[in-house]
Amino acid sequence: MWCKKNILLLFGFFFCIGSQTFSQVNDTLFLDKNWSFTESGTSNWFSATVPGTIHTDLLANKIIPDPYFGCNEISLLWIETINWEYKCNFFVDEKTLNNQHIDLVAEGLDTYATVYVNNQLVISADNMFREWTADCKKYLKVGNNQVRIIFESAVAKGKEQAKKLPYTLPGDEKVFVRKAQYHFGWDWGPRLVTCGIYKPIFLQIRNDCALEEVQFIQRALNKNEAWLAFHSKIIVDTPQAFVIKISDTKTGNVYATQHFNPGNDTCDARLDFVIKNPVYWWTHDLGEPYLYHFTVQVLLNNTCVEQRNLNVGLRTIEVVNEKDQYGESFYFKLNGVAVFMKGANYIPQDNFLPRVTRKNYEDLINIAVNNNMNMLRVWGGGVYENDLFYDLCDEKGVLVWQDFMFACAMYPADSAFLNNVKIEAIQQVTRLRNHPCLALWCGNNEIDEGWNNWGWQKQYNYSLADSTKIWADYVALFKKTLPDVIQAHDSNRFYWQSSPQYGWGREKSYSNGDSHYWGVWWGMQPFEIYVNKTGRFVSEYGFQGFPEKSTLEKISNTSDRFLFSDVLKCHQKHPTGFQTLKNYMLREYNEPTSLDDYIYISQLLQAYGMKTAIEAHRNAKPRCMGTLYWQFNDCWPVVSWSGTDYYHNPKAFQYFVKKAYNDILVTVNKSDKTINVQVISDKLNALTAQLDLKLLDFDGKTYWQQQKEINIPANSSQIIENIDKSILPADSLLQSSLVFVARVVDNKRVITENFFYFKKPKDLVLTNPGITFTIESISGGFAINIQTKKLAKNVFIYFENHQGTDVVLSDNFFDLLPGTSTRILAKTNLPTDELIKNLKVTSLFDIIK
Repeated sequence: MWCKKNILLLFGFFFCIGSQTFSQVNDTLFLDKNWSFTESGTSNWFSATVPGTIHTDLLANKIIPDPYFGCNEISLLWIETINWEYKCNFFVDEKTLNNQHIDLVAEGLDTYATVYVNNQLVISADNMFREWTADCKKYLKVGNNQVRIIFESAVAKGKEQAKKLPYTLPGDEKVFVRKAQYHFGWDWGPRLVTCGIYKPIFLQIRNDCALEEVQFIQRALNKNEAWLAFHSKIIVDTPQAFVIKISDTKTGNVYATQHFNPGNDTCDARLDFVIKNPVYWWTHDLGEPYLYHFTVQVLLNNTCVEQRNLNVGLRTIEVVNEKDQYGESFYFKLNGVAVFMKGANYIPQDNFLPRVTRKNYEDLINIAVNNNMNMLRVWGGGVYENDLFYDLCDEKGVLVWQDFMFACAMYPADSAFLNNVKIEAIQQVTRLRNHPCLALWCGNNEIDEGWNNWGWQKQYNYSLADSTKIWADYVALFKKTLPDVIQAHDSNRFYWQSSPQYGWGREKSYSNGDSHYWGVWWGMQPFEIYVNKTGRFVSEYGFQGFPEKSTLEKISNTSDRFLFSDVLKCHQKHPTGFQTLKNYMLREYNEPTSLDDYIYISQLLQAYGMKTAIEAHRNAKPRCMGTLYWQFNDCWPVVSWSGTDYYHNPKAFQYFVKKAYNDILVTVNKSDKTINVQVISDKLNALTAQLDLKLLDFDGKTYWQQQKEINIPANSSQIIENIDKSILPADSLLQSSLVFVARVVDNKRVITENFFYFKKPKDLVLTNPGITFTIESISGGFAINIQTKKLAKNVFIYFENHQGTDVVLSDNFFDLLPGTSTRILAKTNLPTDELIKNLKVTSLFDIIK
């Protein structure tokens, strides 16, 4: 298969794939216009958008209502049962047809697609995750041509395959379909089993030669030199001499030039070269994510017939998974440095993938960077993301934990299925292996855990023979097929069979490998349990929170905006979601009765619980070396575990994450006899700073304080102070009005601070804080100067009728100490007069009074 994308390998380490530039000899004709669609067997054709999906095309033609609005999802389930047909008419001139090779390339067909060129069958697709290519020159003609694609119902095909087994697999029909599993519904997503041409489709025109599987291999790397090799398979029509040249697009420096004279139509080319004094690629929190810019050219008779522009990052990455004093470690070393990973689980940004724009990707990756994340996990129930996602992670310095697309189910392993998956895996591994952001491959999400700990064998009443066969299929897929692909095509990248290694119900989950801790939420354990249930690398944990009001306004009528309305229930996919929220809310805050107050409190509840978890994980460094919360984002407007909602509006939790993921963090915890102050640093250099500690009441009276100089070693976690609890007043009621403040100050600048309360939020004795504020204009928006007389708990800034991403605030939901002030920046492209007129500042007191 001729691969259009720039593919490049740097040993196990590296690169960003840049855009490809074709010479006059090789070219691309995109088929992105003149598409129409119909229900198969009918003749009512409607205009279509490609790339696109059947749901978005139906919506654009006003045949269906918005699937995300209200409870429309339920009324649109019929779409998944229908076969759909697309066609495109395009013109080919004689000059184009005279080229030596013309291939039809479909980068993404969702999912069962039969493709015809001028009524000649060229592709029978059965995998959403594969690129499909067919030689179609012989079927083309000068003048008008047509591509026609029939999409069969993935649901029907899956059920058809399921009937062939004598037992039922967990996951039902979706496990037989190589399609994004979340399309079939999840406990945060709708069931919208769509189909369509969801990635570009084009004619690839080639003459003389083509570059296939372009790779860079990093043989060795140190501060003085990087030893690199260029590998490629060159396809030529007739044996002839050609030259490969590798140069720097910025400096013009030529790294390597070599002549080749193949004796047949395929040549494996290799060029070795050295870069002196190489600049390393780092995650953004540790240094610069530096990228080299290479141009690879193929010259025939001194004419460039094909060219690739490649961005290359030089770094080493390894996963340390070995026996130690605690059990079995799991952590990442970047350029030889053990790095604590701070991040989240990423899911697809939409159920209809072509709607995700470049700006959507840029905004979300920027949110990750601005919130001090250095890793995102691409979860196995979604999709392998497009090149732009990984390019941005390369450029911004964010590592990627990459799952293969299998999640929470058992899968078949007949020869056809395994071969399909093998090709899928080869294509995805060779496409992504070269990115510096790619940290590891993971076989699946929670399948080993599901089989051993979720009671599937009892639930489905498997016989011993059935159980043995199902597990043998698991072994064939995840212990044989996928690792074999990694060994053959990305051998220096770490492969992790299943995440987690052990489920949260087993003791080894806290001592071995990675863990998903769901004792909070699923297990109904209190937030405080996070302190004692800390794994070696916590790759999943989470808690729900409502999205903000403006998000709900976009998907509901005014009459539906009340607590637990039918519409809200349609946008709460967890079977016990509202009841679980209520149970936790009554423990910590009490349950509000109005929707506005419920949104606010639910977001505080989520933030409070997740802050507890993150601080516990970071306090446990180096025993614990990673925390990836569930989940970073949403695929539609919903009540979920996300920190940023479908419209990229931040929840309270997102503001808390930025502080909890700061490279230097101070935490406060209490034991039976002491108040413990701990300082964690992820910096690569030591720091001398001042530690300021203070115990005061909500009116501002100081009970105790201390200042001292501290040394913060590089990449460390240490308890700085164990303060006797005798500093607290004996009266428990007084303790309900106390806050312990811990700050680390460097050159009079607070670099991290934390406020610790001795009672749950609902038991705090809050009084009217007396908040006032003033406004001043600044470039790109305005500043809000907020003052308070008494403690203001969880100060909430909002704009009536203008919430959401209309205004981006530098902070929100924060605590303001008595007699102090803060300055919040509000960035916006909207006229500020109306925003300022609708500005509101409130706090927890106003909700509970």
